[in-house]
Amino acid sequence: MQFTSPSKGSMTLEQVVTDILAYVGEDPDRPYKLLVGTDSKPFPEGTCFVRAIIIHRLGKGARYYYNKAFEARMYSLRQRIFYEASLSLELSDQLYKCLKEQGHEELTVEIHLDVGTHGETKELVREVTGMIVGSGFGARIKPDACAASTVADRYTK
Repeated sequence: MQFTSPSKGSMTLEQVVTDILAYVGEDPDRPYKLLVGTDSKPFPEGTCFVRAIIIHRLGKGARYYYNKAFEARMYSLRQRIFYEASLSLELSDQLYKCLKEQGHEELTVEIHLDVGTHGETKELVREVTGMIVGSGFGARIKPDACAASTVADRYTK
């Protein structure tokens, strides 16, 4: 799976992890959050899914990486939201395994979901967050889900 870094170009997941660890190593005394989120947008030829990884140095900026892929068109909002969540779960699991292999289990992954208590997705909040939390990851919804609703959203267009 290939990711794009706005400053470094195309990267593998392993290269992303190496870059994240180098970023953390630049200022190891600061707190960090590792965020994963997915957003989608339907087009006539298929649905665009964008997965984002953000390493946030609290109070001091962030770096992000994204992966963009097209899938068969999904007509149901429910289907798209659950597929977004499953893509985020899959990526978070892979990210956690890479970090664990490098001895950095202290960087826990938080999944940002493109659902909120207002709008069309409010009926799905409990189910989707339950799926994430039941898988062992923290979950955030809008308006606190910047990985999905800001970074990933930017690249679905």
